[in-house]
Amino acid sequence: MSEDFELDTDDLKRRMDGSMANLRTEFASLRTGRASASMLEPVMVDAYGSMTPINQVGTVNVPEPRMVTINVWDKSLVGKVEKAIRESGLGINPQLNGTIIMLPIPELNEERRRELGKVAGQYAESARVAIRNVRRDGMDQIKKAKADGMSEDDQKFWETEVQELTDEMIKAVDTALETKQAEIMQV
Repeated sequence: MSEDFELDTDDLKRRMDGSMANLRTEFASLRTGRASASMLEPVMVDAYGSMTPINQVGTVNVPEPRMVTINVWDKSLVGKVEKAIRESGLGINPQLNGTIIMLPIPELNEERRRELGKVAGQYAESARVAIRNVRRDGMDQIKKAKADGMSEDDQKFWETEVQELTDEMIKAVDTALETKQAEIMQV
């Protein structure tokens, strides 16, 4: 049976890539002093009895480099959208104009840049943990196959494969973090 063991490295890679994609989404939500519609992606609004992304209750636009506007489709949700933005931790003070919510993006001060750098680091650490969990799953599969009679050479081969894939993905996380922190600190 041990000869038939084939670790699904494509599945492990796909799961690790999912962690990277999630990290990129989280990084996109961190503002860098410039307006971006993606900065509102993690903000959820309590609309119609369920938590709904902002872009599903209104149109998000970036009319100028330091302004994001949200044209809320349902007047009854304007207050809920405003509340969700205030409580999101983005550090933005919404201004109401009828059904349009304007979000002026202030210049980032040094302290806020450092805070955002720390948040980026926390997002990166979460991605590393997720990647290591995928690695652990792969190693568990190898241990199970070893118990079922896999040779020690095959075990070492598969463990090396999984570790190399893990190291590659952790390096990608570190590179993405460095890039994002440099972007945040840029004045």
